[in-house]
Amino acid sequence: MSGIVSLLGIESWKPVLSALLLPPVPLLLAILLGLWLMRRHRRGATWLVAVSVVALWLLACTGVARTLESLLLGSTPPMSAARLSQLRTEVASWPGESPVAIVVLGGGAEPYAPEYDGGNLEAASLERLRYGLWLARRTGCPVAFSGGLGWAGRPGVPEANLAQRIATEDFRQPLRWLENTSRDTRENAEHTLPLLKEAGVKRIVLVTHGWHMQRARALFEAAARSSRIRIEPAPMGLADQTQLPALDWLPSNAGFRQSRLVIREWLGWRLGA
Repeated sequence: MSGIVSLLGIESWKPVLSALLLPPVPLLLAILLGLWLMRRHRRGATWLVAVSVVALWLLACTGVARTLESLLLGSTPPMSAARLSQLRTEVASWPGESPVAIVVLGGGAEPYAPEYDGGNLEAASLERLRYGLWLARRTGCPVAFSGGLGWAGRPGVPEANLAQRIATEDFRQPLRWLENTSRDTRENAEHTLPLLKEAGVKRIVLVTHGWHMQRARALFEAAARSSRIRIEPAPMGLADQTQLPALDWLPSNAGFRQSRLVIREWLGWRLGA
């Protein structure tokens, strides 16, 4: 979507366009259209309403969401303990600056959290930061965080700066690099890689959620072709659901949110966003 939107010169409309294209908006519009057509084309309108309602039900089920994620986004295995050990040995044997860096991608920020009297990271971003710092403790790799204000972001402190504050104050692990001007995953890649190339980094361990990894990895690999920096995925958020199987097929906020995320990621991946 970024490429198409950039050509049209309406980048700031990306959040609005996403909201219109993603469920529930198209299905709600289909239901309204069906109700409007009920008098003229009763049979066709009834089918349109029924299919739309069933689709809304299914998209709100975690079982459907996980199936969609498997079919549309695939999966990337987590980084193994053996690989962590290899990285630690590699970093320890390298004199001077580490040739390997951990790159954590931002997942959203709160411009103002009253309980903290300042900005804060959203849950997805904080989970990624925690895992990136966990990897750093086990490998000795320095950490970079990439994230600005986003296309839909309100004025405030960039996400990477909030991450630095939390990493320093709460985890006692300051970040080595901050990239705080990017607004989406494509810009994460385009703005972060030059910083690392200048520091002599040859390989990055990319940290983001499993559902986001395919798109993020593809964009980072495309941006890294000229710098010859290798990209190694380190997905997180891969834990299985622990709820009763029957609940997988009943609508829930979690199910609908996950389905929407999967569809958004798939559209973004296919449209090059």
